[in-house]
Amino acid sequence: MSAQHPRRPSRRAILGGVAAAGAATAVSPFAGLFSAQAATSGSYTIRFDNGRKQTILGLGFEIQSDSIGSGNVGLPDIVSGVPYDLAAAERTRFYKEMLMAGRSDRGFRYCRLAMGLYYRGLDSTSKFMRGRYDGQTALLADMCDQAGIEGMAVEYWSPAPAWKSNNAFIGGKLKSFEAAFLSDFGDALVADLDYLTAGGCRISEWGLQNEAVLSPRTYSSCTYTANEYYKTFKAVVPKVREKYPDVRIHAESLEGWTGALGQAIAADPAVVKYVDAWTFHRIGANSNEQMTQGAFTSGALGKPVYNNEFEYLDGATSDWRCINTAQSLMNWMVFQGSPTWYWLHALKPVGNSESGGYSLGYWRPPHDTDFSRFPDLQPGHWTWNPRNWNAVAGFVKYMPWDSVRYAVDESARLQDQRIMAWKTPSGKPVFALTNRSATESFTFTVDTQTAASFEGRRYGPSTNNKGLGLKTGSKLTITVPPLSIEFWIRNP
Repeated sequence: MSAQHPRRPSRRAILGGVAAAGAATAVSPFAGLFSAQAATSGSYTIRFDNGRKQTILGLGFEIQSDSIGSGNVGLPDIVSGVPYDLAAAERTRFYKEMLMAGRSDRGFRYCRLAMGLYYRGLDSTSKFMRGRYDGQTALLADMCDQAGIEGMAVEYWSPAPAWKSNNAFIGGKLKSFEAAFLSDFGDALVADLDYLTAGGCRISEWGLQNEAVLSPRTYSSCTYTANEYYKTFKAVVPKVREKYPDVRIHAESLEGWTGALGQAIAADPAVVKYVDAWTFHRIGANSNEQMTQGAFTSGALGKPVYNNEFEYLDGATSDWRCINTAQSLMNWMVFQGSPTWYWLHALKPVGNSESGGYSLGYWRPPHDTDFSRFPDLQPGHWTWNPRNWNAVAGFVKYMPWDSVRYAVDESARLQDQRIMAWKTPSGKPVFALTNRSATESFTFTVDTQTAASFEGRRYGPSTNNKGLGLKTGSKLTITVPPLSIEFWIRNP
């Protein structure tokens, strides 16, 4: 176990002191970083000539298509979720304005589907997943079609209860790890994918178990020891690969290759060959963490690594967190070579205490009549969570699928001022700048190695896509205000 990734006793511990301390204020707890001695300018050269790095596939989000209790406590019987609760016009607005970020073609690429949690209906044997309410599968398929989403990232919070020791979604583990049982279990998981695809859902990614070493008592889970996970993965994954050869299989949705479960998989060449990527949950973490090159890749066996869940567990937002989120996305890609990155939820209900830190926006379910919260938000309607949405919106809008990242030479590698550059699939250069300082502007001198004009767009805790005009010349001088994110796109 790497010292950087100690075993975590709970999801809350993952948050860490940095993000938690910054929850209530707009200032990072690392106040010393914003002292008078902090850098206020830097020089950067984008290597659009020969600095090609990785292809960035696109971004992901999770959808709450069924109910969960406030504070993640309980699985209510009430039918409530997205897009189910939204009025028809609000569904369309949700698809166009958020999931596509106002683009004319497509925005987010992947939709994470929490099996056994937000998709928890069952057949008569309780061995196979189904939609829990009429039309759930069709609504999810239509959402992906309307929003241009490539496919679902299907992952289990709990398998169907008949496979579990306690015959329930919450808690427990598999009833057996004998070969015959695991073979039947694998067939059932493939059948779940068959049901989804028959209902019109496309599958892009698959995971055996979310956070398999943790055992929350209030929502769906299933725990595995390292040996149990290894045996189950070995039995199940070949079946998934045979039936769905193009689906990306990842492990292990918390600690990647660094934890005991990932290490058990990595130790067997015959099994690790089925792993297409290692997935981590660095939930609410300071983006500085990703700047240590090799921290997440040194034992990855050449496979991609990425964060497939990011949120703030205490349910709070802040100005500092807005910029930290943007930098988390950038630093996973710049320093860890990640091909994608996932925010947690698109929309969360206004009445749930966790919604602020988890969501890009809020919706009011038809049964929610407490208008002390969001008094102007009508039932069946949704609105933005600006500090979270503005952190990722520019990337969804200005970084199309399959954009290619390019290297940037930095005069100094700074933690609060970051840069990332890419070309869109059509060859248009774009670069993003951040300034996480709460008090000081920062001037970037950027050599783009071209005489083209670049158009600026600014985002921040209360700013979305603000036009900044044009700058022309091979070296652009750009002063970014405190707590801001900027995108500079070649024009035309």
